[in-house]
Amino acid sequence: MRAVFTYLKGDKVIWMIALLLSLLSLVSVYSFTPILVRSSDTGTESFLIKHVMMVVTGFVMMFYVHNINFKYFSKLSQILVWVSVILLFVTLVAGVKINSAERWLEIPVLNIKFQTSDFAKVVLIVFVARMLTINKDKFEDFREGIVPILIPVGLVIGLIITQNLSTAVLIFGIVLIMFFLAKVPMRHILTIVGSAVAAMALMLLLAKANPELLPRLETWMNRFTSHSSEDPKKQWQINNALQAVANGGMLGQGPGNGQMKHIIPEAYADFVFASFIEEFGMLGGVALLMMYLILLYRSIRIASKCDSNFGSLLVLGLCLNLVFMAFVNMAVCTKIMPVTGQNMPLISMGGTSTWFTCVSLGMILSVSRSVEQESEEEHNRAKRNTSAKEEGGNYVVA
Repeated sequence: MRAVFTYLKGDKVIWMIALLLSLLSLVSVYSFTPILVRSSDTGTESFLIKHVMMVVTGFVMMFYVHNINFKYFSKLSQILVWVSVILLFVTLVAGVKINSAERWLEIPVLNIKFQTSDFAKVVLIVFVARMLTINKDKFEDFREGIVPILIPVGLVIGLIITQNLSTAVLIFGIVLIMFFLAKVPMRHILTIVGSAVAAMALMLLLAKANPELLPRLETWMNRFTSHSSEDPKKQWQINNALQAVANGGMLGQGPGNGQMKHIIPEAYADFVFASFIEEFGMLGGVALLMMYLILLYRSIRIASKCDSNFGSLLVLGLCLNLVFMAFVNMAVCTKIMPVTGQNMPLISMGGTSTWFTCVSLGMILSVSRSVEQESEEEHNRAKRNTSAKEEGGNYVVA
Protein backbone atom coordinates (compact mmCIF):
# COMPACT_ATOMS: atom_id res chain seq x y z
CA MET A 1 0.00 0.00 0.00
CA ARG A 2 2.85 2.37 0.84
CA ALA A 3 4.35 1.73 -2.61
CA VAL A 4 1.05 2.69 -4.24
CA PHE A 5 0.86 5.95 -2.30
CA THR A 6 4.30 6.98 -3.55
CA TYR A 7 2.59 7.62 -6.90
CA LEU A 8 -0.60 9.08 -5.41
CA LYS A 9 0.13 12.56 -4.14
CA GLY A 10 -2.16 14.77 -2.11
CA ASP A 11 -4.54 13.84 0.70
CA LYS A 12 -4.41 10.05 1.15
CA VAL A 13 -7.73 10.01 3.02
CA ILE A 14 -9.53 11.50 0.01
CA TRP A 15 -7.93 8.87 -2.22
CA MET A 16 -9.22 6.16 0.15
CA ILE A 17 -12.73 7.65 0.29
CA ALA A 18 -12.88 7.81 -3.51
CA LEU A 19 -11.76 4.17 -3.72
CA LEU A 20 -14.23 2.96 -1.07
CA LEU A 21 -17.16 4.80 -2.65
CA SER A 22 -16.26 3.38 -6.06
CA LEU A 23 -16.05 -0.17 -4.71
CA LEU A 24 -19.43 0.23 -3.04
CA SER A 25 -20.85 1.52 -6.32
CA LEU A 26 -19.68 -1.64 -8.10
CA VAL A 27 -21.59 -3.79 -5.62
CA SER A 28 -24.67 -1.56 -5.91
CA VAL A 29 -24.65 -1.51 -9.72
CA TYR A 30 -24.34 -5.30 -9.89
CA SER A 31 -27.31 -5.47 -7.52
CA PHE A 32 -29.33 -3.28 -9.91
CA THR A 33 -28.61 -5.36 -13.03
CA PRO A 34 -31.88 -7.39 -12.85
CA ILE A 35 -34.01 -4.23 -13.18
CA LEU A 36 -31.71 -2.73 -15.81
CA VAL A 37 -31.86 -5.85 -18.00
CA ARG A 38 -35.66 -5.61 -18.18
CA SER A 39 -35.39 -2.41 -20.22
CA SER A 40 -32.49 -3.57 -22.39
CA ASP A 41 -31.54 -6.39 -24.72
CA THR A 42 -28.05 -6.75 -23.24
CA GLY A 43 -26.90 -9.24 -20.61
CA THR A 44 -26.54 -8.60 -16.89
CA GLU A 45 -22.75 -8.29 -17.08
CA SER A 46 -22.79 -5.48 -19.66
CA PHE A 47 -24.03 -2.86 -17.18
CA LEU A 48 -21.40 -3.81 -14.62
CA ILE A 49 -18.66 -3.85 -17.27
CA LYS A 50 -19.71 -0.41 -18.50
CA HIS A 51 -19.71 0.97 -14.95
CA VAL A 52 -16.31 -0.59 -14.21
CA MET A 53 -14.93 1.06 -17.36
CA MET A 54 -16.36 4.43 -16.28
CA VAL A 55 -14.84 4.10 -12.81
CA VAL A 56 -11.44 2.95 -14.09
CA THR A 57 -11.21 5.69 -16.73
CA GLY A 58 -12.44 8.15 -14.09
CA PHE A 59 -9.59 7.20 -11.77
CA VAL A 60 -7.14 7.57 -14.65
CA MET A 61 -8.49 11.09 -15.17
CA MET A 62 -8.21 11.77 -11.44
CA PHE A 63 -4.59 10.60 -11.38
CA TYR A 64 -3.71 12.71 -14.42
CA VAL A 65 -5.48 15.84 -13.14
CA HIS A 66 -3.98 15.62 -9.65
CA ASN A 67 -0.49 15.81 -11.17
CA ILE A 68 -1.27 19.13 -12.92
CA ASN A 69 -0.49 22.43 -11.21
CA PHE A 70 -3.89 23.67 -10.04
CA LYS A 71 -3.15 27.21 -11.26
CA TYR A 72 -3.43 25.89 -14.82
CA PHE A 73 -7.15 25.20 -14.23
CA SER A 74 -7.68 28.92 -13.62
CA LYS A 75 -6.40 29.84 -17.07
CA LEU A 76 -8.27 27.01 -18.76
CA SER A 77 -11.59 28.05 -17.19
CA GLN A 78 -11.59 31.32 -19.18
CA ILE A 79 -12.20 29.32 -22.36
CA LEU A 80 -14.15 26.36 -21.00
CA VAL A 81 -16.79 28.49 -19.29
CA TRP A 82 -17.90 29.80 -22.71
CA VAL A 83 -17.62 26.31 -24.19
CA SER A 84 -20.01 25.14 -21.47
CA VAL A 85 -22.46 27.94 -22.33
CA ILE A 86 -22.43 26.85 -25.98
CA LEU A 87 -22.93 23.19 -25.03
CA LEU A 88 -25.83 24.08 -22.74
CA PHE A 89 -27.47 26.06 -25.54
CA VAL A 90 -27.04 23.17 -27.99
CA THR A 91 -28.53 20.82 -25.38
CA LEU A 92 -31.51 23.13 -24.96
CA VAL A 93 -32.32 23.23 -28.68
CA ALA A 94 -31.14 19.80 -29.82
CA GLY A 95 -30.49 17.71 -26.72
CA VAL A 96 -31.39 14.06 -26.17
CA LYS A 97 -34.60 13.79 -24.14
CA ILE A 98 -34.57 11.27 -21.29
CA ASN A 99 -37.41 11.13 -18.75
CA SER A 100 -39.07 14.17 -20.40
CA ALA A 101 -36.01 16.39 -19.83
CA GLU A 102 -33.54 17.50 -22.50
CA ARG A 103 -30.35 17.39 -20.44
CA TRP A 104 -28.08 15.20 -22.52
CA LEU A 105 -25.84 15.50 -25.54
CA GLU A 106 -24.67 12.45 -27.43
CA ILE A 107 -21.08 12.01 -28.60
CA PRO A 108 -21.61 10.40 -32.05
CA VAL A 109 -18.36 8.44 -32.39
CA LEU A 110 -18.30 7.08 -28.84
CA ASN A 111 -22.09 6.69 -28.60
CA ILE A 112 -21.95 8.18 -25.10
CA LYS A 113 -24.56 10.52 -23.65
CA PHE A 114 -23.51 13.09 -21.06
CA GLN A 115 -25.24 15.79 -19.07
CA THR A 116 -23.80 19.12 -20.15
CA SER A 117 -24.84 20.57 -16.78
CA ASP A 118 -22.29 18.28 -15.07
CA PHE A 119 -19.53 19.75 -17.21
CA ALA A 120 -20.83 23.31 -16.76
CA LYS A 121 -20.98 23.01 -12.96
CA VAL A 122 -17.34 22.01 -12.61
CA VAL A 123 -16.09 24.61 -15.09
CA LEU A 124 -18.20 27.39 -13.56
CA ILE A 125 -16.88 26.67 -10.06
CA VAL A 126 -13.30 26.93 -11.34
CA PHE A 127 -14.13 30.15 -13.19
CA VAL A 128 -15.85 31.76 -10.19
CA ALA A 129 -12.89 30.84 -7.96
CA ARG A 130 -10.59 32.50 -10.49
CA MET A 131 -12.62 35.69 -10.82
CA LEU A 132 -13.16 36.07 -7.08
CA THR A 133 -9.39 35.89 -6.64
CA ILE A 134 -8.61 38.35 -9.45
CA ASN A 135 -11.31 40.86 -8.44
CA LYS A 136 -10.79 40.70 -4.67
CA ASP A 137 -9.69 44.35 -4.57
CA LYS A 138 -12.71 45.49 -6.61
CA PHE A 139 -15.54 44.02 -4.53
CA GLU A 140 -16.74 47.41 -3.29
CA ASP A 141 -17.59 48.36 -6.88
CA PHE A 142 -20.49 46.08 -7.85
CA ARG A 143 -20.30 46.86 -11.56
CA GLU A 144 -16.56 46.34 -11.90
CA GLY A 145 -15.94 43.63 -9.33
CA ILE A 146 -19.12 41.52 -9.30
CA VAL A 147 -20.94 41.88 -12.63
CA PRO A 148 -18.13 40.24 -14.71
CA ILE A 149 -18.55 37.16 -12.50
CA LEU A 150 -22.34 37.16 -12.61
CA ILE A 151 -22.65 37.26 -16.41
CA PRO A 152 -21.34 33.69 -17.02
CA VAL A 153 -23.08 32.50 -13.83
CA GLY A 154 -26.40 33.91 -15.04
CA LEU A 155 -26.00 32.42 -18.51
CA VAL A 156 -25.19 28.95 -17.17
CA ILE A 157 -28.01 28.95 -14.62
CA GLY A 158 -30.46 30.44 -17.12
CA LEU A 159 -29.74 27.72 -19.67
CA ILE A 160 -29.96 24.94 -17.07
CA ILE A 161 -33.01 26.03 -15.09
CA THR A 162 -35.61 25.32 -17.79
CA GLN A 163 -34.77 21.61 -17.74
CA ASN A 164 -33.11 21.07 -14.35
CA LEU A 165 -34.28 23.30 -11.51
CA SER A 166 -32.46 21.45 -8.72
CA THR A 167 -29.09 21.71 -10.46
CA ALA A 168 -29.62 25.42 -11.14
CA VAL A 169 -30.49 26.03 -7.48
CA LEU A 170 -27.49 23.95 -6.38
CA ILE A 171 -25.12 25.97 -8.58
CA PHE A 172 -26.60 29.25 -7.33
CA GLY A 173 -26.18 28.16 -3.70
CA ILE A 174 -22.55 27.12 -4.20
CA VAL A 175 -21.72 30.39 -5.97
CA LEU A 176 -23.27 32.38 -3.10
CA ILE A 177 -21.22 30.44 -0.54
CA MET A 178 -18.07 31.07 -2.58
CA PHE A 179 -18.93 34.78 -2.67
CA PHE A 180 -19.34 34.75 1.11
CA LEU A 181 -16.05 32.89 1.67
CA ALA A 182 -14.27 35.35 -0.63
CA LYS A 183 -15.57 38.17 1.62
CA VAL A 184 -17.78 39.83 -0.97
CA PRO A 185 -19.74 42.58 0.87
CA MET A 186 -23.00 41.24 2.28
CA ARG A 187 -25.00 44.03 0.61
CA HIS A 188 -23.85 42.74 -2.78
CA ILE A 189 -24.77 39.15 -1.88
CA LEU A 190 -28.24 40.27 -0.77
CA THR A 191 -28.60 42.24 -4.01
CA ILE A 192 -27.77 39.09 -5.98
CA VAL A 193 -30.28 37.01 -4.00
CA GLY A 194 -33.00 39.63 -4.42
CA SER A 195 -32.35 39.89 -8.15
CA ALA A 196 -32.47 36.09 -8.51
CA VAL A 197 -35.79 35.87 -6.65
CA ALA A 198 -37.25 38.64 -8.81
CA ALA A 199 -35.99 36.97 -12.00
CA MET A 200 -37.49 33.63 -10.94
CA ALA A 201 -40.83 35.26 -10.12
CA LEU A 202 -40.88 36.97 -13.51
CA MET A 203 -40.03 33.70 -15.25
CA LEU A 204 -42.90 31.92 -13.49
CA LEU A 205 -45.33 34.64 -14.52
CA LEU A 206 -44.18 34.44 -18.13
CA ALA A 207 -44.41 30.64 -18.01
CA LYS A 208 -48.04 30.88 -16.97
CA ALA A 209 -48.74 32.84 -20.14
CA ASN A 210 -46.39 30.77 -22.31
CA PRO A 211 -45.91 27.20 -20.94
CA GLU A 212 -43.21 26.45 -23.54
CA LEU A 213 -40.86 28.80 -21.68
CA LEU A 214 -40.69 26.37 -18.75
CA PRO A 215 -41.82 23.01 -20.13
CA ARG A 216 -41.10 21.24 -16.84
CA LEU A 217 -42.99 23.71 -14.64
CA GLU A 218 -45.85 21.27 -14.16
CA THR A 219 -43.37 18.57 -13.11
CA TRP A 220 -41.83 20.92 -10.53
CA MET A 221 -45.22 21.87 -9.12
CA ASN A 222 -46.30 18.22 -8.93
CA ARG A 223 -43.15 17.35 -6.98
CA PHE A 224 -43.70 20.14 -4.47
CA THR A 225 -47.40 19.40 -4.02
CA SER A 226 -46.89 15.63 -3.79
CA HIS A 227 -44.19 16.15 -1.15
CA SER A 228 -46.71 17.75 1.22
CA SER A 229 -49.73 15.75 0.06
CA GLU A 230 -51.28 12.94 2.11
CA ASP A 231 -52.64 11.21 -1.00
CA PRO A 232 -50.87 7.80 -1.27
CA LYS A 233 -51.06 7.95 -5.08
CA LYS A 234 -49.05 11.18 -5.11
CA GLN A 235 -46.65 9.85 -2.49
CA TRP A 236 -45.97 6.45 -4.00
CA GLN A 237 -42.38 7.23 -5.05
CA ILE A 238 -41.26 8.53 -1.69
CA ASN A 239 -43.36 5.98 0.24
CA ASN A 240 -41.59 3.16 -1.59
CA ALA A 241 -38.24 4.80 -0.80
CA LEU A 242 -39.18 5.04 2.88
CA GLN A 243 -40.28 1.40 2.80
CA ALA A 244 -36.86 0.46 1.43
CA VAL A 245 -35.20 2.33 4.30
CA ALA A 246 -37.48 0.56 6.80
CA ASN A 247 -36.78 -2.85 5.24
CA GLY A 248 -33.05 -2.32 5.69
CA GLY A 249 -33.17 -2.14 9.46
CA MET A 250 -29.79 -1.87 11.14
CA LEU A 251 -27.81 -4.41 9.11
CA GLY A 252 -29.68 -4.57 5.81
CA GLN A 253 -31.00 -7.38 3.63
CA GLY A 254 -27.61 -8.04 2.09
CA PRO A 255 -26.18 -7.07 -1.33
CA GLY A 256 -28.59 -8.00 -4.11
CA ASN A 257 -31.42 -8.96 -1.74
CA GLY A 258 -33.32 -5.68 -1.71
CA GLN A 259 -36.84 -5.92 -3.16
CA MET A 260 -37.96 -2.28 -3.36
CA LYS A 261 -35.49 -1.52 -6.15
CA HIS A 262 -37.88 -3.43 -8.44
CA ILE A 263 -40.59 -0.88 -7.61
CA ILE A 264 -38.75 2.41 -7.04
CA PRO A 265 -38.12 4.32 -10.30
CA GLU A 266 -34.48 5.26 -10.93
CA ALA A 267 -33.45 3.20 -7.89
CA TYR A 268 -29.87 3.16 -9.20
CA ALA A 269 -29.70 6.97 -9.45
CA ASP A 270 -32.27 9.34 -7.91
CA PHE A 271 -33.20 6.92 -5.08
CA VAL A 272 -29.91 5.10 -4.72
CA PHE A 273 -29.56 5.98 -1.02
CA ALA A 274 -32.86 4.24 -0.18
CA SER A 275 -31.83 1.14 -2.14
CA PHE A 276 -28.40 1.24 -0.49
CA ILE A 277 -29.88 1.27 3.02
CA GLU A 278 -32.27 -1.58 2.18
CA GLU A 279 -29.31 -3.79 1.30
CA PHE A 280 -26.61 -2.44 3.64
CA GLY A 281 -28.75 -1.26 6.53
CA MET A 282 -28.79 1.88 8.63
CA LEU A 283 -25.20 1.25 9.66
CA GLY A 284 -24.20 1.22 6.00
CA GLY A 285 -26.13 4.46 5.45
CA VAL A 286 -24.38 6.13 8.39
CA ALA A 287 -21.01 4.92 7.10
CA LEU A 288 -21.82 6.42 3.70
CA LEU A 289 -22.82 9.73 5.32
CA MET A 290 -19.59 9.75 7.34
CA MET A 291 -17.48 9.28 4.21
CA TYR A 292 -18.97 12.39 2.62
CA LEU A 293 -18.54 14.33 5.88
CA ILE A 294 -14.90 13.25 6.07
CA LEU A 295 -14.45 14.37 2.46
CA LEU A 296 -15.86 17.76 3.46
CA TYR A 297 -13.60 17.97 6.53
CA ARG A 298 -10.46 17.02 4.62
CA SER A 299 -11.28 19.54 1.89
CA ILE A 300 -11.77 22.32 4.46
CA ARG A 301 -8.44 21.32 5.97
CA ILE A 302 -6.72 21.55 2.57
CA ALA A 303 -8.33 24.93 1.86
CA SER A 304 -7.25 26.33 5.24
CA LYS A 305 -3.62 25.34 4.61
CA CYS A 306 -3.48 26.63 1.03
CA ASP A 307 -1.77 30.01 0.60
CA SER A 308 -3.59 30.64 -2.69
CA ASN A 309 -7.05 32.22 -2.51
CA PHE A 310 -7.88 30.56 -5.83
CA GLY A 311 -6.80 27.15 -4.53
CA SER A 312 -8.86 27.49 -1.36
CA LEU A 313 -12.01 28.61 -3.19
CA LEU A 314 -11.52 25.92 -5.83
CA VAL A 315 -11.31 23.13 -3.25
CA LEU A 316 -14.30 24.36 -1.25
CA GLY A 317 -16.49 24.96 -4.31
CA LEU A 318 -15.81 21.56 -5.85
CA CYS A 319 -16.20 19.73 -2.55
CA LEU A 320 -19.47 21.50 -1.71
CA ASN A 321 -20.85 20.48 -5.10
CA LEU A 322 -20.15 16.79 -4.42
CA VAL A 323 -21.27 16.82 -0.80
CA PHE A 324 -24.44 18.83 -1.46
CA MET A 325 -25.43 16.41 -4.23
CA ALA A 326 -25.01 13.50 -1.82
CA PHE A 327 -26.95 15.24 0.95
CA VAL A 328 -29.80 16.15 -1.42
CA ASN A 329 -30.07 12.51 -2.54
CA MET A 330 -30.20 11.42 1.10
CA ALA A 331 -32.77 14.11 1.94
CA VAL A 332 -35.03 13.07 -0.95
CA CYS A 333 -34.92 9.40 0.03
CA THR A 334 -35.88 10.25 3.62
CA LYS A 335 -38.67 12.71 2.65
CA ILE A 336 -36.83 15.76 3.95
CA MET A 337 -36.92 17.30 0.45
CA PRO A 338 -39.08 16.89 -2.67
CA VAL A 339 -37.81 14.65 -5.46
CA THR A 340 -35.02 16.45 -7.32
CA GLY A 341 -33.19 13.99 -9.57
CA GLN A 342 -29.76 14.58 -8.01
CA ASN A 343 -27.44 11.57 -8.12
CA MET A 344 -25.08 10.50 -5.36
CA PRO A 345 -21.46 11.06 -6.51
CA LEU A 346 -19.53 7.83 -7.16
CA ILE A 347 -22.41 5.69 -5.82
CA SER A 348 -25.14 6.23 -8.40
CA MET A 349 -24.80 4.59 -11.78
CA GLY A 350 -24.28 7.93 -13.49
CA GLY A 351 -22.16 7.20 -16.56
CA THR A 352 -20.10 10.25 -17.50
CA SER A 353 -21.05 11.98 -14.22
CA THR A 354 -18.49 9.62 -12.68
CA TRP A 355 -15.84 11.24 -14.88
CA PHE A 356 -16.74 14.76 -13.77
CA THR A 357 -16.73 13.64 -10.14
CA CYS A 358 -13.27 12.14 -10.57
CA VAL A 359 -11.99 15.27 -12.32
CA SER A 360 -13.34 17.35 -9.42
CA LEU A 361 -11.56 15.14 -6.90
CA GLY A 362 -8.42 15.30 -9.06
CA MET A 363 -8.41 19.11 -8.85
CA ILE A 364 -8.92 18.98 -5.07
CA LEU A 365 -5.99 16.56 -4.82
CA SER A 366 -3.91 18.82 -7.07
CA VAL A 367 -4.29 21.63 -4.54
CA SER A 368 -3.55 19.18 -1.72
CA ARG A 369 -0.39 18.01 -3.52
CA SER A 370 0.76 21.62 -3.85
CA VAL A 371 0.12 22.24 -0.13
CA GLU A 372 2.14 19.15 0.77
CA GLN A 373 5.03 20.22 -1.46
CA GLU A 374 5.11 23.71 0.07
CA SER A 375 5.00 22.23 3.57
CA GLU A 376 7.82 19.82 2.77
CA GLU A 377 9.96 22.59 1.25
CA GLU A 378 9.38 24.79 4.30
CA HIS A 379 10.31 21.91 6.59
CA ASN A 380 13.52 21.27 4.64
CA ARG A 381 14.46 24.97 4.77
CA ALA A 382 13.91 25.03 8.52
CA LYS A 383 15.98 21.88 8.89
CA ARG A 384 18.86 23.34 6.88
CA ASN A 385 18.73 26.57 8.90
CA THR A 386 18.83 24.59 12.14
CA SER A 387 21.80 22.55 10.90
CA ALA A 388 23.64 25.71 9.86
CA LYS A 389 23.15 27.29 13.28
CA GLU A 390 24.33 24.13 15.05
CA GLU A 391 27.51 24.21 12.98
CA GLY A 392 28.15 27.74 14.23
CA GLY A 393 27.57 29.45 10.89
CA ASN A 394 26.55 33.06 10.76
CA TYR A 395 24.41 32.64 7.65
CA VAL A 396 20.92 31.50 6.95
CA VAL A 397 20.16 29.18 4.08
CA ALA A 398 17.40 30.60 1.88
